[in-house]
Amino acid sequence: MLEELTVRDFALIDRLSVRFDRGLNLLTGETGAGKSILIGALGFLLGAKADTGIIRTGADETLVTGTVDVSGNADALAWLADHGIEPEDGTVIVRRSLRSNGRGSVYLQNIPVVRQDLADFTALIIEMHGQRDSQALLKKDKHRQILDRYAGIEDDVAAYGRLYADLGAKRRLLESMAASEAERSREVELLRYAVDEIDALKPVAGEEEELADEERRLSQHEKLYGAVAAARELLSDADGALGRIRKARAQLEAAQGIDPRLSDAARRSDDAYYELEDVASSLAGYADGLRYDSGRLEDIEARLSALQRLKRKYAAGSAAELLAYRQDSADRLASLENWAEDRAGLEAEAAALEARVYERAEALSKARAEAGGRLESAAASILATLGMPSARFAVRLEKKPLTDGKVVVGPYGADEPEFYVSANRGEPLRPLAQVASGGELSRVMLAIKTVLASADGVPTMVFDEIDTGIGGEVALGVGKHLAALADSKQVFCITHLASIAARADNHYKVEKVVEGERTVTRVSRLDGDSRTREVARMLSGHADAKISLAHAADLLATYGSGRGR
Repeated sequence: MLEELTVRDFALIDRLSVRFDRGLNLLTGETGAGKSILIGALGFLLGAKADTGIIRTGADETLVTGTVDVSGNADALAWLADHGIEPEDGTVIVRRSLRSNGRGSVYLQNIPVVRQDLADFTALIIEMHGQRDSQALLKKDKHRQILDRYAGIEDDVAAYGRLYADLGAKRRLLESMAASEAERSREVELLRYAVDEIDALKPVAGEEEELADEERRLSQHEKLYGAVAAARELLSDADGALGRIRKARAQLEAAQGIDPRLSDAARRSDDAYYELEDVASSLAGYADGLRYDSGRLEDIEARLSALQRLKRKYAAGSAAELLAYRQDSADRLASLENWAEDRAGLEAEAAALEARVYERAEALSKARAEAGGRLESAAASILATLGMPSARFAVRLEKKPLTDGKVVVGPYGADEPEFYVSANRGEPLRPLAQVASGGELSRVMLAIKTVLASADGVPTMVFDEIDTGIGGEVALGVGKHLAALADSKQVFCITHLASIAARADNHYKVEKVVEGERTVTRVSRLDGDSRTREVARMLSGHADAKISLAHAADLLATYGSGRGR
């Protein structure tokens, strides 16, 4: 529910903060006082489209903030959890601003969100009903949700939806399997050829690097042998490095006998000698093992060429990727070769699943038909007390078009529920969205909402001038049903009728005042004498007339604070 609304620099409102309670919250005031501006500010907070014209003259920015209680609202809590937003003590702070440059911002708690997210979230908490707003009840797809909630079959519909999705997946798989036999045979032939070609080459992961190293040694054999032989000779001949180091060792051995400080140099020269001697020995063994084999070189080059050709052909970067391609092809080949067997099994599964889907869809249709009849009766009886004694309300369960003699089912069943209304005797039933009169539409909305109060999960509803064009007993009926709705919902309503205002649990007066050189809108909560005077004003236009005050006191005694419901 909405606990508090704070508005800054919105139209005629400069600064305003109002706290609200549960029950029936009624806003009254002279025509033009700013009641609709307050509702407009609330609509802005709920995500309605807006332009810079709403910003108060002389201000650079408008800001509207609301505190909403989401405790116990499972849908709102689930939405918040999905978006990583946590309530604090069961409440969420909603803020929306718009600057004069056209840029705006939206925050839930302290987390920025886009306007559509704001609208999606607040739709789970507050539902607005203006004279010709795009109410959710005017949308045909909403009718199915309302009827299902009223029938108590939402979980059944969700379970059916999962079955329907599984059936769709199996049907799509069957369609892909049912490609032409020629295409399947052609793919089998290509896959088998690829597997056989790769198997014939027998690639080994990592072999390319080893082959490339061997190919390099063989192709540059002479250069390699010459370099190794030269290095060996430079180390081992009489004037080579080993001979010279040997002589140096003898000299250092004699010198360290004279000066022990040369012992480290002598030791290191010994190490160098033995290290180079080992290198010379290794080079001798390496050179003796070098053999040139022109046949082996040709085999290596042919092998590398064959690997390169297959890698290009099958878009593989290495022998390992080539082997992976071969495995994928073999798996696909096995699947296609078992196609007939797999298809028969899948067709049997799909047929069994389809039977379950149609069985569930029929059960949903029966539940909707039963609930629709109850909803029709309840709504019609309420409309009769709201000044529409000849009104008819109907729930039509149109079936989806037939295909091959069977009803076409969809993700929610076989039905396309839609609400129809005939407001006056002799008029045909028409879709709810085609109700021409704003007053009639508002009363139809009120009747439906009263019936659905226990089933509809939205905890707060706002009615903007639902009393347009009514009075007398009809107004009493409207007030009674608003009060009844407020037993389970937080209800906001702008009204010009005293008989409705008298039923308020919380009465707020909206008025224009001049402060300095500016006109501003103010909202005050009325109690006691101030409320009596406002109801008297609504009755006669004179807040202090004795007759009006007496009549107002009588209304409040009869209907005030929930009495007379």
